[in-house]
Amino acid sequence: MIEISNLTKQYGRIRAVDDISFSVQQGEIVGFLGPNGAGKTTTMNILTGYIPSTAGVVKVGGFDVMEDPEKVKRQIGYLPEQPPLYFDLTVLEYLTFVAELKKVQKNKRRQQVNDAMEMMRVEDHRNRLVKNLSKGYKQRVGFAQALIGEPELLILDEPTIGLDPRQIIEIRKVIKSLGKKHTLILSSHILQEVSAVCERVIIINKGRIAAVDTPENLSKGMGDASRLSLTIAGSPAAITSAVSEIYGVKSVEKVTDRERGTANYVIESDKEIDIRRPLFFTLAKIGCPILEMRSLNFSLEEIFLELVASERAISGADGGADGSEHGEHGGADGGEHGGAGEGADGGDRPDGGGSGGGSRSGVDYYFEPGAGGDSQAGGDPQPDDAPAGEREGE
Repeated sequence: MIEISNLTKQYGRIRAVDDISFSVQQGEIVGFLGPNGAGKTTTMNILTGYIPSTAGVVKVGGFDVMEDPEKVKRQIGYLPEQPPLYFDLTVLEYLTFVAELKKVQKNKRRQQVNDAMEMMRVEDHRNRLVKNLSKGYKQRVGFAQALIGEPELLILDEPTIGLDPRQIIEIRKVIKSLGKKHTLILSSHILQEVSAVCERVIIINKGRIAAVDTPENLSKGMGDASRLSLTIAGSPAAITSAVSEIYGVKSVEKVTDRERGTANYVIESDKEIDIRRPLFFTLAKIGCPILEMRSLNFSLEEIFLELVASERAISGADGGADGSEHGEHGGADGGEHGGAGEGADGGDRPDGGGSGGGSRSGVDYYFEPGAGGDSQAGGDPQPDDAPAGEREGE
């Protein structure tokens, strides 16, 4: 569904996206992760056609974003971090307006709008002005506009921001159900959310791919040790002493006390050595029964922090991206705090303008509605602090 090859985006001397390559298959739900300024939103804005790339090829459904932008945009539903809402319209008016912008056939508009409202559970608010909705419902309406037009690809940037815990669970179920008919790219800072719904993750750091794999495979590739969580009855001193003598054991840590005489332990061992059998017999010999044993995988949070901190790759990137080396280019993300209007060329904004933004070195920058213009006309947002004489056209 998506093929990205050697994609690069340069802002003067700043390389926001540095020669990345990856692919996403039809029907996949893929998490797109990275710290602020890593290049996530820049990549998504290029993918939607909102801004052009400096180099590389981006294809959606077999169509090149630069050569066939209209065909690409028809296949994409985009929910930026800041939903492209028009506050002075009712929910129904707004979504109908979006359907018109997306050129949905007249005889299908009402049904698609109703279906989107029903899926996002905003049908009871159809006649309310968007500006009077809560933050959570505004987010739902923004999600609904991405569904209109029946796009094959959905790009969701922080889709659950502003939602309460119950709503988050509902949206996760919606995302999973959408994966049966659509391809989804999900960008979120809530890593538990990505773990819950995504089949594969792409981690980007300083504009380069750090890892591409399933969360399970990434966990297996972390570190040089296996971890077991056990609940054991008996003397902590005797347990620690006996287990420490087992060949392959690296560390024994008592984590918490349970009911009287029992405690939870985390045991790390050499990844190549299975210690479960000797562990069982050793503890049985000293009269300390194992009440529970389970394998501990590294969480996505631990994987993310390890990759970002160490700047090393633990998985080969799909499409030939080299995840084992990282440049020291400055990481500027051309829009971590904003996005583009739907369709990337004025989107769902009646004034025809999109909005974008980003941050670099802790300084936020934004592009006002209409300032970016249509990417077809060469409107390429530039960081406000780009060196003088180095912005495009200077």
